[in-house]
Parts: sequence; structure tokens; C-alpha cells
Amino acid sequence: MRKNTIDVITLGCSKNLVDSERLMRQLEQAGYVVRHDPVRPCGEIAVINTCGFIGDAKEESVNMILEFAQAKEEGRLRKLYVMGCLSQRYFKELSIEIPQVDKFYGKFDWTGLLSDLGKPYDDSISCERILTTPRHYAYLKISEGCDRKCSYCAIPVITGRHVSRPMEEILDEVRYLVEQGVKEFQVIAQELTYYGVDLYHTQRLPELVERMADIPGVEWIRLHYAYPAHFPWELLRVMRERPNVCKYMDIALQHISDHMLGLMRRHVTKAETVELIRRFREEVPGICLRTTLMVGFPDETEEDFSELEEFVRDTRFDRMGAFAYSHEEGTYAARHFQDNVPETVKQSRLDRIMELQKDISSQLSAVKVGRTFRVIVDRTEGDYYIGRTESDSPEVDPEVLIPRRERRLFAGHFYPVKITGADEYDLYGSVAEG
Repeated sequence: MRKNTIDVITLGCSKNLVDSERLMRQLEQAGYVVRHDPVRPCGEIAVINTCGFIGDAKEESVNMILEFAQAKEEGRLRKLYVMGCLSQRYFKELSIEIPQVDKFYGKFDWTGLLSDLGKPYDDSISCERILTTPRHYAYLKISEGCDRKCSYCAIPVITGRHVSRPMEEILDEVRYLVEQGVKEFQVIAQELTYYGVDLYHTQRLPELVERMADIPGVEWIRLHYAYPAHFPWELLRVMRERPNVCKYMDIALQHISDHMLGLMRRHVTKAETVELIRRFREEVPGICLRTTLMVGFPDETEEDFSELEEFVRDTRFDRMGAFAYSHEEGTYAARHFQDNVPETVKQSRLDRIMELQKDISSQLSAVKVGRTFRVIVDRTEGDYYIGRTESDSPEVDPEVLIPRRERRLFAGHFYPVKITGADEYDLYGSVAEG
């Protein structure tokens, strides 16, 4: 094991990643050598940032803790610390069941890790992070928690109520990140559109995005995880008028049947959802819409699912993900509903909805052949440069593959790329001349 070296392992979502990046900067300031998700952990200290959202994520987090606990028992690790959502949710149980862990921290008290290492938390660098992403893009977390209380969701159980970060603090972080070379910002939260209600008594996301767009060096701003009820319509004007605000909206709709939306406690109707999408496309021509859907919620009938299929077929989302419902303890659904849709039915519906979307995605990609898009290059992989258009968020959306043999390109730079081909998942292109 390497002395004075800390391995930080991050599981789960990009919001967790931001916490790890902030912790890593503090540890570096305190004099440690810090490595993130190393292929071969060899530090004397390990910190695991866990996810506790759904069953598979919880299992992955527990297995990772056990793997490092064994390393400690075998003398390959001196100290083991655990933080994040799983630790927040199951603090007492984990402390008893995995005593090899030196200390568990929750989602928000990870700064205590520094004092337990005998190091002070440095307030002067509170907005600074060690980026684990390519240096030209970063995730920007603007709030924590959620007040929506959808019946299936454990996030409010884990993170508590919505807490917005002060706007000036966020803008200071953006300026700092631009100085570090960041050009593209993925704005994230459990629920973006609620931003500012707790601090300023009104929704302030449009103002925040507009002020971000005014900062020199900010090339792309992309918005993730909006909520369909009480949408701040002024945001569409900002998106339409500001060229560095991507025409991209990630908005999880979950379902379309009024029966399901009611049971899910989504506080929105089918008619309101359809009108929302109509306004998105009317007020921001060319907008890329990404959504997430859920199948197999308690009491979902074949009629409910058929209605969902029809909605997907008619709406033609640019990007769509889906997952099958499972009970999450502590949620309203787990307390009040029976998980009464058979697993085989859930899987069949999931397969059907994803197959439908695959066909839609292929058709939408094919239409792009022959067109030229502004593309940012992320990396080199095999014989290709890998890039993305304005409509593509890192890690979750399709990519643009550009042959390396054509000319030399640089990561973090933008190029006009003419699309020459498309498949189910990716686009192929060549840098346009002139």
C-alpha cells in the first residue's frame, strides 16, 4: 500500500461524482495523493461514495464495501471510510454488519472525514474540485434533495427536502471551472425546476441559466432532470435566445396514463404533459427531448401500458430510457401498494417499450445524415475520435465517430462535422471543409 495515498471510489449518479470531486480537492489540499476509481487500488486509505437509490445500485455498493473490507482484513488497506446515499440510508445497519469500516458518513456530513483524518476543511476552496471528467466538461450541482414526494421514489427519504445553493456561489464555481478549462456544463439536481423556491420564494432556474450563459468561456449549458409540473416557462425563452444554452431538455415523465400518474403522485395529467411537450417544441424549435419511463408500477394494466406505447410512438422522443418498477422501502408505494405486476410482465413491457424507442431513435438518426453539426471531441478510441453534438449528453446519449485518419483533432475543441452515416446508437461523420 502507498502511504499518504487515498483511493476514492464513486458509485451511482453524477451528483455523487460532484461530491467526490469536492472531497478529492480537500484531500489534495490537505497533502494527500488522491486517485479516483483506480484500476488497481493501492492507497493506504480508501473512501467509497455509495449509491442507495434502487436495488441493483445498493447491491453494487455493498459488494464494493465488502471487497475493500476484505482488503483491510488482509493488510492491504489501513483505513476504510464509506459515505454517500447508501450510508445515509442504512447507517446503523451497515455499522453493525460491516465493522471493518472505520467510519460511515452520510450524504451531507462527508466533510467530517477530514477532521477524522486530522485535517481541517478549507473553506477558501469550497467551490474547487478535482475533475474526474475530461477537463472540457463538468457536472454542476445546483441543489440537493426533493420536495416532490412521488410515491415510488426513495430520494426524499435519503436526501430530505429540496435545498438550493445560493446563486452567487454557483456562479463563482462556474467562473472557477472556466478558468480550469471547462467549456461545457451539465446542470444537475434531483429536480432542476424547483431551484430557488426555498431561498428566493420563486423559481429562479431561468435567471440562473441566463447568468451562467453571460460568463465568458461558457460554450454549452445542458439541463438535466426537470419535472413536468409547474414548469418555469421563462426557461424556454432563455434556451431559445441564448446560443450557448443547448436546446436539450431531460425531463423524466415516468408514465402517461392518468391512472398511473395519479398512483405515482406525479401531480400532472396526460393532457398537461402533452401540452408541455407541444410548448417545448413550438417555443424552442429543434429541441432535443430526453425522458425516462417506468413500467410495471402496481396496478398497471395492459391498457395503461398500451397508452404509454402509443404516447411514445406519437411523441417520438429523441432520447428515452426506461426501467421496471421495484418496491423501495420507506416510499409511499411500498407502504400502500402491492407489487402486483409479475416480473415476467414487467420485463416484457420493458423490452417492448425499449424496442419501440430503438426504432424511433434509428429513424431520427438517419434523418441527420447529410447535415452538419457543431461537435465537441471528447476522446480518442481505436480508429476514431469520439465527439458529441448539442443534443448529446456525456455517457448517456449517442456519440459521433470521426475517423482518425482524416486529420488531427483535439479533445475539448469544437468542429463542424458532416454526418455520413448512422446506426441504432451512434452517428458517423467527417469534419466539414471550409
